Amino acid sequence: MGKAPGLLAGLYAAPMAQLLYVVDPMCSWCWGFRGVIEQVRAVHTGLQWELVMGGLARDSDEPMDEATRSHVQQAWHDVADRTGAAFNHEFWTKCQPRRSTYPACRAVIIAREKGRAEEMLAAIQRAYYQEARNPSDIETLIALAGDIGLDREDFGAAMDDPATQVLLEGDFSLRRTLGANSFPSIGVREGDQLRLLTSGWCDAESLATAIEAGC
Repeated sequence: MGKAPGLLAGLYAAPMAQLLYVVDPMCSWCWGFRGVIEQVRAVHTGLQWELVMGGLARDSDEPMDEATRSHVQQAWHDVADRTGAAFNHEFWTKCQPRRSTYPACRAVIIAREKGRAEEMLAAIQRAYYQEARNPSDIETLIALAGDIGLDREDFGAAMDDPATQVLLEGDFSLRRTLGANSFPSIGVREGDQLRLLTSGWCDAESLATAIEAGC
């Protein structure tokens, strides 16, 4: 990543271009991508970003089966080795994991309507990966909403509102149109045109190069 600052300093985004960050709050590779995003944004503050929810796993009340638990736990180790991201593995003993990320996606969408999407995304990732709290549980999400200054009662009602699901489906449609089948992915929207710039985790230098070429 040593060359990234030089590339970032030269980035140019057309005034109407908007970068789309396709992310799932409970995707471990997206947690590992957090530092990459921060590095790009810290150096080049003029870029416009929009969060698009990925929808990694549907709603489910079923406990995560052993095969899935093993797969996800291994992913945490792989992400830590590749990106340096820190994980609190107490989650696997303190919580009852479920393969269900749609609630966390809805939580970010509700916060997005209030202009607080990035705060909610950060709160969910912090709770999940560092505090061993389960974002598949509505109670956790309501508590996090309060922590970032949203009204907990209003937030809880919005989680059950069919209109929130409609907005989530809109994100999924945008993701499919963009062709973002891996998380994290970065795309660009310029007017009615969509282009996929990166798919899956990449380092800051690679992201900088892709943005420079795509914008």
